[in-house]
Amino acid sequence: MDLGLHYKDGRRILREAGTSVPFLEFPMLKATGIVRHGFSTRLGGVSRGCFESLNLSFDRGDSPDAVSENFRRIGEAIGVRCEDMVLSRQTHTTNVRVVTEKDKGKGIVRKRGYRDVDGLITDVPGVCLVTSFADCVPLYFVDPVRRVIGLSHSGWRGTAGKIGKRTVERMTQEFGCDPSDILAAIGPSICRDCYEVSADVIEKFREAFPEESWSSLFCAGEKGKYQLDLWKANEQIFREAGIMPEHIAVTNLCTRCNSRVLYSHRAMGEKRGNLCAFLALK
Repeated sequence: MDLGLHYKDGRRILREAGTSVPFLEFPMLKATGIVRHGFSTRLGGVSRGCFESLNLSFDRGDSPDAVSENFRRIGEAIGVRCEDMVLSRQTHTTNVRVVTEKDKGKGIVRKRGYRDVDGLITDVPGVCLVTSFADCVPLYFVDPVRRVIGLSHSGWRGTAGKIGKRTVERMTQEFGCDPSDILAAIGPSICRDCYEVSADVIEKFREAFPEESWSSLFCAGEKGKYQLDLWKANEQIFREAGIMPEHIAVTNLCTRCNSRVLYSHRAMGEKRGNLCAFLALK
């Protein structure tokens, strides 16, 4: 399947999979043989209007029945059940929740008993971690040695707060993971060319990252604004967390550049759907 996506350097870092309900996946993670994973597109759902068509958010005004059917469809395409999914409750924190068997279905088919959760980790086979996006950065983590997975949402606040490093730390603390064993991927999200931010945001990055890295992370734009590279920043965070360079896959797929196929807040505003990242141990 060719979705007509524009990859920044022409290389297809992600594999386009699925038929009637397409999704994206990382060959590096698929090659482990121990996970099912994917990143949704706008295509193949039943939502209408500004949510067309595979909206995966219950919180934006779409029909709950349509969203439920969309989750069922994408789950079937990836190979996971809605009853096994656990959805984050994102508020741009660096909080990471340990997910257990008892959490199955939360946020999808039953209520969540938590909030302020932007990262999820588990060692329970069959549990599918789910996080939501519309320009922010999906972070995937797979430890094939300990058989532990993590999935985190990283906007500019989460990136400045280094939620990627926090996720690795929690995987290490809770499950004894060695960062050098972990495979990590940065999913489709807004690119540096499309991500204009204010000076106060850049000040947070100056505080969080060493000066020698600033030129690779951001540059001055127009009218006192800056262009910020969340992909580079999260890659640097992965390395700081102890992940090996050869174990890192960085997207080259921008949500705003591809808003025909992917929901983008910067391109579409508030009247839109949400994408989701999925990750489950087989």
